[in-house]
Amino acid sequence: MSRAPVLRVENLAVRFEVSTGTGWFRRETETVRAVDGVSFDLGPAETLGIVGESGCGKSTLARAILGLVKPAGGRVLWLGDNLVGLDEDSMRRKRRELQLIFQDPAGSLDPRMTVGQIVGEPLRNFFPSMSPLQVRERVAGILKMVGIAPELINRYSHEFSGGQCQRIGIARALVVNPRLVVCDEPVSALDVSIQAQIVNLLKELQKKLQLSLIFIAHDLSVVQHVSDRVLVMYLGKVMEVASRERLYRNPRHPYTRALIESVPIPDPVAERARQRRSLGGEVPSPTDPPSGCVFRTRCPYATDECAKTEPPLETLDDGSQVACIRRDVVPTGRVLPKPPGDDCVR
Repeated sequence: MSRAPVLRVENLAVRFEVSTGTGWFRRETETVRAVDGVSFDLGPAETLGIVGESGCGKSTLARAILGLVKPAGGRVLWLGDNLVGLDEDSMRRKRRELQLIFQDPAGSLDPRMTVGQIVGEPLRNFFPSMSPLQVRERVAGILKMVGIAPELINRYSHEFSGGQCQRIGIARALVVNPRLVVCDEPVSALDVSIQAQIVNLLKELQKKLQLSLIFIAHDLSVVQHVSDRVLVMYLGKVMEVASRERLYRNPRHPYTRALIESVPIPDPVAERARQRRSLGGEVPSPTDPPSGCVFRTRCPYATDECAKTEPPLETLDDGSQVACIRRDVVPTGRVLPKPPGDDCVR
């Protein structure tokens, strides 16, 4: 990146202890490696998409970055300051710049509060000297910016649709003028047509407000539409990081390729004609990950060497990063046929 990153994550790790065994007096614990040595940078006004199957550690990574989960190791550098280990008061001062948009739009809004109270609450927390009139004017302005009529400020969340509730959640995150917004699957609970509206809104707001975004999603089509770069996770580890164009045109990790191959083609003829290499097997237990490469038990290109050596995340000539010692045997080129009149996978 030509400009210094606003966020730098270095070898971040998150561990959880889970109880196992049977019987009250025979209870044991095992360690879940939810996030295992993740590193990446995020530039100013850049969007980093994070993708992977359920349970790969995407949301845990986001919460660790924001200080909502205590990391077991590593550093989270925000504008050069390490957020890991900050006391509560110091972290609270940082939170104005770091905001979160939740997955469930309705569930993240307090049903006992009006829209004005919900969106205005962060202002009262971070700017207690603001007058009620100033708060109301700021709330009305941000609601208008996200597409909610200011005259609806006294209504409750149950009076709005799912898409409108997510717009209110976005307004609440943006009302304090943050620099980084983490979007934790913000469109997965919405209809497809509403998803497009919310994604386009986020892109417009990012450009207007010069936000840095971390966008977490299962839908690779959505991630492609909104992201500048994409980070692929599997079992708590980073498998590949690349620009959107490079990753979708020429994925180098077998897991990335399998994920993109699962994206359906809107052209029925092309969809029926293409050959898929299905990703078999189950995701291993995070309490007992495979030796060497964690993906080897499901990888069609794995060898005995993959069980002995954990592949490092190596930087390639084009600046992308791949953690695979067998990447040279992975087929190159486009995974999906090129849709008519478009250079991107839809």
